[in-house]
Amino acid sequence: MAAPRSLPGTPDLPTLHATLQGLLRFLRGALPISGAHTVDFYTASLWQELVGLPPDGVLAALREAAAAAAAAAGPREEGPGFIDLPQVFCETSQKLMSTEAFALAAKHYSVQSLGLCTPFEQLLTALRVNKEQRTGENVKAIKFMNTKKSHEVQAMSELICSIADYYGLKQIIDVGSGKGYLSSFLSLKYGLNVYGIDSSNTNTHGAKERNRKLKKHWNLYRAQTRGDAHGPALKMPEEKKVQKEVKCKGDFESALKNTLVTQDLSADVLPEFSKSAGSVIRKRQGNLHAQPLETAFSLVDILPTEAIEPTSSQVHNTEMSEVRTRRRKVTSKPSDSSIYSPLTSFITADSELHDIVKDLEDCLVVGLHTCGDLAPNTLRIFASKSEVKGVCSVGCCYHLLSEEFEDQHKEYAQENWGFPMCRYLKEERWCCGRNARMSACLALERVAVGQGLPTESLFYRAVLQNIIKDYYGITKCDRHVGKIYSKCSSFLDYVRMSLKKLGLDESKVSEEIIMDYYEKYKPRMNELEAFNMLKVVLAPCIETLILLDRLCYLKEQEDVAWSALVKLFDPVQSPRCYALVALKKQR
Repeated sequence: MAAPRSLPGTPDLPTLHATLQGLLRFLRGALPISGAHTVDFYTASLWQELVGLPPDGVLAALREAAAAAAAAAGPREEGPGFIDLPQVFCETSQKLMSTEAFALAAKHYSVQSLGLCTPFEQLLTALRVNKEQRTGENVKAIKFMNTKKSHEVQAMSELICSIADYYGLKQIIDVGSGKGYLSSFLSLKYGLNVYGIDSSNTNTHGAKERNRKLKKHWNLYRAQTRGDAHGPALKMPEEKKVQKEVKCKGDFESALKNTLVTQDLSADVLPEFSKSAGSVIRKRQGNLHAQPLETAFSLVDILPTEAIEPTSSQVHNTEMSEVRTRRRKVTSKPSDSSIYSPLTSFITADSELHDIVKDLEDCLVVGLHTCGDLAPNTLRIFASKSEVKGVCSVGCCYHLLSEEFEDQHKEYAQENWGFPMCRYLKEERWCCGRNARMSACLALERVAVGQGLPTESLFYRAVLQNIIKDYYGITKCDRHVGKIYSKCSSFLDYVRMSLKKLGLDESKVSEEIIMDYYEKYKPRMNELEAFNMLKVVLAPCIETLILLDRLCYLKEQEDVAWSALVKLFDPVQSPRCYALVALKKQR
């Protein structure tokens, strides 16, 4: 293995602590905005309580700031703490007093502006020192999965392969593997031995079924490729060949279409792309769709040897029977180094990998959009298990993290909380709260390219809450309305359906009363829109805090030789775009 000093330099722990100090100072004033729930916007008079500015002016300033932030490139030069906080919030009322100062501070305390990221290409170059870069077919993962997932899988698999080569490792443990998109790609393209571990039996079964259907079509594509390579002697009559190719191509595309469609875990957090945002992505990825399926890649060149069913030109029928018999006896232990094995298990920080992976050896633990506590627990597994030599983890669903200091009156305790992880924030007893963590999932870059916030649906819900409070005496509703807005033709329809779902007596409020509430609050919809834009602009700061917490935790581990934050993905396509990467010391 190359010496750790050959890897790019990263901020040390004292530097990260100084950054955290400045970030916390800003968030102490801003957290009430991020932590407020939109449902309570009118019932709690949030605009009047937290903002001392006219909403239209705030909206104009924030839209300009969001566009500038999305267009800006490169880190800022200022150090942590350069913002004069009294210019942002009033010292006495704590209300927001300057939108421009707020936007400037929020931009400064984002991961990119703080200069905390190690450039992706720089890291790849360093990992490949004295190593030959793997070559082979340029597999078009877009044909296996949607555009977003393809973008993520190709970038992350390239980094994982480079880390594996750097350490001379062949085994990968993919935690929270879902239906196996990353696992399959690592196995098929890079020849790695991958165990994909997911808590869902459904996901594991889907991953196995996906591999089974790929293997089913192996013979056809191998025979077709060999026929093309060896000339007329191996070709079938033209008419039959065309018919068979058409049928098999249709079967193959159907198999892929039926088994390889997925949704990202964060899809429930954010609304769908608007047409303008979608067009930006389609334009960026247009070249990936240009090739037809049959020319995009060759399965012959990417599937592992173990996936091959030998053709009659390779072995006699009796030999084929023996091969198949032996293959049926194979258990979960791979007989080839480039095998993907989906497993079902619930992973915690205390999970014993030896109990899950029977042939565990020195390996890398990876995770693509691991949900909630699974992301920090992946880092804990890396730190505590001697066999795990490296980690590459991209988390998501911050709202599902457990927080140690969120509920001071909780009657239960646990050893490993999702947040905070590092000593600095534990000593501060820092708490974000679920609403703030939820807002950290908002995507500033998407909003900046045209994906507007769902203002009307949020407005409907906030006004409904006022009706519920005034006519039913309920100040806090434990039941959720859900996705009723898309099924409704008007506010009146929305209220009627919501009350029914909540089990409340609809006869208490007439049509006239409902419409009076709508007319009363409609002129104040701009307040709600401006407030949500404040939360969007603040979202990268909350995410920065969570990522810095994890990076500081890695820096605290004595056995870790190198750790960094790496921006892997285009944030417009994949808002949760940052990976925590760390490597153990060589023994």
